[in-house]
Amino acid sequence: MSKVAVIGAGSWGTTFAKIIADGGTDVVIWSRSKQIADEIQFDAQNRKYLPGIKLPNKLSGTSDLGAALKDKKQVYVAVPTQSLRLMLQSMKPHLNPDTIIVSLMKGVEKASGLRPSEIIIEELGIAKDSVVVVSGPNLAIEIARKEPTAAVVACEDIELAKIVAVTSSNDYFHTFVNDDVTGTEFGGVLKNLIALAIGIVDGVGYGNNTRASIMTRGLAEVSAFAVKMGAKPETMAGLAGLGDLIATCASPLSRNFRAGQLLGKGHSREEIFEIMDQTAEGLASVEPILAIAKAQKISMPIVKQINGVISGTLAPERIAPALTSDGPRSE
Repeated sequence: MSKVAVIGAGSWGTTFAKIIADGGTDVVIWSRSKQIADEIQFDAQNRKYLPGIKLPNKLSGTSDLGAALKDKKQVYVAVPTQSLRLMLQSMKPHLNPDTIIVSLMKGVEKASGLRPSEIIIEELGIAKDSVVVVSGPNLAIEIARKEPTAAVVACEDIELAKIVAVTSSNDYFHTFVNDDVTGTEFGGVLKNLIALAIGIVDGVGYGNNTRASIMTRGLAEVSAFAVKMGAKPETMAGLAGLGDLIATCASPLSRNFRAGQLLGKGHSREEIFEIMDQTAEGLASVEPILAIAKAQKISMPIVKQINGVISGTLAPERIAPALTSDGPRSE
């Protein structure tokens, strides 16, 4: 019987379950939708989120949460950050005390500003050094096609990180470990915001110079924020920071880039939610990140401009010129 479960059968949850199965470990994936769970179980496909991808035999599906979690040694959680708290409350009665909980999420809770690992600690009442997070330049469909990439597995207990890294490694998905949970999570959160900005200028019709300027200044901006919040600078220069930023900002496969494009073309946030089938975490993360930045006196001009576009107080075509409207300064 499988000792590993993935909670959430969207594109990333299904892809990560496939990564684990392709590495030789039996894994069960839970879906809220019985239709999707049955399709995974009986057809070895998830047509809604990973069309055209054949899933491995070691991957099974269920819509029964208790059955998915029973006797599991590792549980990987891949649900939208804004619904994580309620999901954990449903999971808690079915978890063993020694189960390793792994976050695959990239966002912050809008109401509290907490990162996924912090929500997990709060809701499950477990120690900080028993939560593992995974992040990196990981566009789901490319990985599902077995295109090579890498990710960071972070935990304050580096031995736990190594256990998860072994489980989630195979010949096309390589894992590195570190103990910087704060930096690894913030890298995944903050790159989504810069991807929104890149999508906005792409939607407006600006070219590579504008994109490169925003990516470069955006990396400096989000790195300063993360380090102020306790991240290690080297984490922001690695896979979970710069690597994830490049992948997310350079590809139309990125949900946050796509959401930014729609903003740049004049769509409202409400219209974007209707157009897109999946969650763009960056849209929900802008306000809580700015609230933290204000409280910590951290300057985030690009993220403020993104918020202006989302709220309708800044025209999308003004986001790039606004980068240079405050006079000369040192880099």
